[in-house]
Amino acid sequence: MAPAKRKVLFVASECAPYAKAGGLGDVVGALPKVLVKHGYDVRILLPLYSAIDRARHRIHEIGSMCLHMGGGEEHWLGLHQTMLDDVVPVYFIDYARYFARPGIYGWGWDYPQDAYRFALLSKAALQLAVDLPFIPDVMHLHDWPTALTAAYLKVPGGRPVSSAPVGPLVSIPAVRAPTALTHTASVLTIHNVMYQGRFDAPVWSYTGVGWEHFNSGAFEDHGGVNLLKGGIHFADALTTVSPTHAQEILGAVGGHGLGPYLKAREADLTGILNGVDDDVWNPESDRFLPARYDGHDMHGKLDCKRALQKRFALDSRPDAPLFGAVSRFAEQKGFALVREALPRVLDAFDVQCVVLGSGDRATEDFFRDLMGRYPGRVGSYIGYSEDLAHLIEAGADFFLMPSLYEPCGLNQMYSMRYGTLPVVRATGGLADTVIDHADPSGRSTGFVFDAPSPAALHDVLVDAILTWFRRPGEIADLRRRAMARRFTWESSARAYLAVYERAIAARRATLVPPIPAESTRGAA
Repeated sequence: MAPAKRKVLFVASECAPYAKAGGLGDVVGALPKVLVKHGYDVRILLPLYSAIDRARHRIHEIGSMCLHMGGGEEHWLGLHQTMLDDVVPVYFIDYARYFARPGIYGWGWDYPQDAYRFALLSKAALQLAVDLPFIPDVMHLHDWPTALTAAYLKVPGGRPVSSAPVGPLVSIPAVRAPTALTHTASVLTIHNVMYQGRFDAPVWSYTGVGWEHFNSGAFEDHGGVNLLKGGIHFADALTTVSPTHAQEILGAVGGHGLGPYLKAREADLTGILNGVDDDVWNPESDRFLPARYDGHDMHGKLDCKRALQKRFALDSRPDAPLFGAVSRFAEQKGFALVREALPRVLDAFDVQCVVLGSGDRATEDFFRDLMGRYPGRVGSYIGYSEDLAHLIEAGADFFLMPSLYEPCGLNQMYSMRYGTLPVVRATGGLADTVIDHADPSGRSTGFVFDAPSPAALHDVLVDAILTWFRRPGEIADLRRRAMARRFTWESSARAYLAVYERAIAARRATLVPPIPAESTRGAA
């Protein structure tokens, strides 16, 4: 008799293509599809944000759920469903009071109402599992918005109140089901430890988790609530998105205040590099490109460069090295370094630059001003455009990622796949994926600098530019090696499967009653 399939429920605030603010959405949209190929029964739970196009994604209503939060608050949620690429069921909770608004998060990562919005999502995961019924072996949680689920699985305040199957919009009797999820383990993936879900203490009552867990070892943080910190305490296993970053976050700087708590759980922490969805990011089949190409025939890349130059009103110059960037304009991404180094490079060399992004107002204004100072050589798009992101990856010659820290990074992997050489700082996943052109191993794929300073960035940009003009053969070799690299979700998925098994074992070990001392007497 074949063993039963493992069941995994992903609980997340983002999932491409429905709702995405960063790499988290890419991971949740890609990893479950690969796990299904390994025979796992995987499902996803998300909020139904008003910005999600229900018709386009064939999202339809299937029922409702009754959810009880702290303070006796009762919420009725609509439940909707679709299929991700026809292989992964995706469920959405519909609660207009919290999710009928533009965007995914509030006006700032720690906007107060986000505590209520994502506490609701975190507890809805348990209610969904019981009501469907779909009792997972593992709930895979992502970042602070769903970290509370790890606690709900272990404390009385998290118990769901119904074991009735999902059906029409009718009242569900409040039947206690305290044991349904007893064996369900939790795995918490930390995509960005800088964002922790910090809120004022009064929001704690709404979670329904007892005040005994509002302590310095779990959810309390300098008198307030820290959801990620509590998730780290309660989760059965922890992962982050690159091996180097798994070491960085154990320290005082890299852990952004959570280093000691992560260090205490170092044995349960695994760094797993993200993969690339080859169905989406592949120059041989990319639907957003005006021409396709591969490592054996690069003519299409030159066509993409011309299209990119035209899109940004740049001079049509195949000989000029073109730098591209697609990013949030946040302190983490190193744009303070760019603001110092890039004008010096533009003054000294015949190069071009395009950027796609938004965020920090000073950085947005900087790139607007740069377009006026260097007409025909600099272009910017403030905002986000999926087709433009793909065109930049394909049409640029170099891709700029000078991050102060980068848990994993995906764009440097996309860039290598497209023969666009990454220029990165040696941190986190960037250090794990890009090998400097001066490396003697013969495996180099880009340009890497170490110090988080404008001078270091300036020097590596000059290095890349001089290599372009003086050693075109080296550029061609770097491109060939970069395009041959594969960062597949297949290898990442195997690592996650091993983590799931460890988490299941850890969860079950906590449920085994200790052997009474009397029973060991007389043992040989």
